[in-house]
Amino acid sequence: MAFVLSLQMALVLVSYGPGGSLGCYLSRRLMLDARENLRLLDRKGFGFPQQMAEGDQLQEVQTISVLHEMLQQSFNLFHTERSSAAWDTTLLEQLRTGLHQQLDDLDACLGQVMGEEDSALGRTGPILTMKKYFQGIHFYLQEKEYSDCAWEIVRVEMMRALSSSTTLQERLKKMGGDLNSP
Repeated sequence: MAFVLSLQMALVLVSYGPGGSLGCYLSRRLMLDARENLRLLDRKGFGFPQQMAEGDQLQEVQTISVLHEMLQQSFNLFHTERSSAAWDTTLLEQLRTGLHQQLDDLDACLGQVMGEEDSALGRTGPILTMKKYFQGIHFYLQEKEYSDCAWEIVRVEMMRALSSSTTLQERLKKMGGDLNSP
């Protein structure tokens, strides 16, 4: 990441009008090329539905359902092809165990608040948005043939997603939900 920022800074500096000790004028085409290079280096995000984690539009049942879907999809992701190739297997197994424990705790809570109501919840709204987000990650990994580099990008993305899951958990605590967590 530091390399990319350094490269971006160098390209920005190069793209500013005439300069340097050579006294040469940088053509408009060269500046456009520099901007295009920056655009190519700037990876498009996976489109994490941040508004769900930060906004207050979700009811308690929806929040628990979204959190459950996020954790379930994360758990599934870290069990996909070659997920252990890019990382320390001990740490990966600890992550899997932690996600599994969170899911177990959340299953009990979800069962209490949801019961039989709203069985269609998983096919619409926020849950569908979360499923599409993770589907994009899976497609990306397939496209990149599960390379170590692709997994590193996914790891960074998952740090962001799981950070948002803590925001959802905090919101649940404020709503009065008990997730059996410390």
